[in-house]
Amino acid sequence: MRPVPLSVLDLAPISLGSTAGDALRNSLDLARHAERLGYRRHWVAEHHNMPGIASAATAVVVGHLAAGTSTIRVGAGGIMLPNHSPLVIAEQFGTLEALFPGRIDLGLGRAPGTDQLTARALRRDTMSGNEFPQDVQDLQFLFGPPQPGQAIRAVPGAGLEVPLWILGSSTFGARLAASLGLPYAFASHFAPTDLLAALDVYRREFRPSRQLQEPYTMAGLNVFAAATDEEARRLFTTPQQSWANRFRGLSGPYPPPIDDIEAFWSPAEKAQASAMLTHSVVGSSATVAAGVERFVELADIDEVMVVSAIFDHEARLHSYEILAAALTTDPSTMPSSEPSRPRAPS
Repeated sequence: MRPVPLSVLDLAPISLGSTAGDALRNSLDLARHAERLGYRRHWVAEHHNMPGIASAATAVVVGHLAAGTSTIRVGAGGIMLPNHSPLVIAEQFGTLEALFPGRIDLGLGRAPGTDQLTARALRRDTMSGNEFPQDVQDLQFLFGPPQPGQAIRAVPGAGLEVPLWILGSSTFGARLAASLGLPYAFASHFAPTDLLAALDVYRREFRPSRQLQEPYTMAGLNVFAAATDEEARRLFTTPQQSWANRFRGLSGPYPPPIDDIEAFWSPAEKAQASAMLTHSVVGSSATVAAGVERFVELADIDEVMVVSAIFDHEARLHSYEILAAALTTDPSTMPSSEPSRPRAPS
């Protein structure tokens, strides 16, 4: 397999019996661990009113992670831009870039990141998603060089050119990323259906920009690695239970793994959850190495965003460690090195 950088998508999971504070401390510990292992990025995502996720104040969490690390890129994967004024996000991430120059990424999505009732509590106009393309362009302008007579500037932010990414789970985001010449990240770790179609649209319609000269793609992959295939499958029962609970209308902290998932869910729940988790690699070192290789070849992507929603923090750290070691046979090909094609966006 050609060298492909690995990155971390961390939802700051709140496991049953723990607190949001525990989750955020664990996220920093994971970021430091990923940095030592050579992962390229550590992203957190904006979600609201979800008892199992602690990253609602995403810019604050990014600052927490950046302050506690030294070299790994940190960022949002992503900010749900329709929830916010582009000026506020430019100021927040401009501040982060001013504090941690050259290390901040800003991924942008158009979903609310929550349920409709909570979206209204966020003062989100239900039609604001339609303004997403313009909001992204406004954000680009605010991060660009100040123009003569420009009445409104992001301070900090103006002139800092914080790298933007478009996140998506359909061809809509792919077309937008292509038209604006931005890197594109697909949420295949929970929305697998349109992965190949979206990537094809993005590559065909890509237009070079000041930020990016060639298409650059990333895709999410669930990876659950352990000493044995059996133990990895047991760890994987945590997201399997979580998805089944969502279909039951239940929410809550991440559940501990169980020995028999078949006794937990119904056939319909199994089918639904398994569909959402299609792009998952579960097993020992050799199993995950082969699985990641198949995924990279399938999607022909430039970077893999690894999601490991494992209940036990130490087991989660170990999973990322197993994966890094499984894909690294020589220090010169560590996942943090530059990929063979094309040059990765900064």
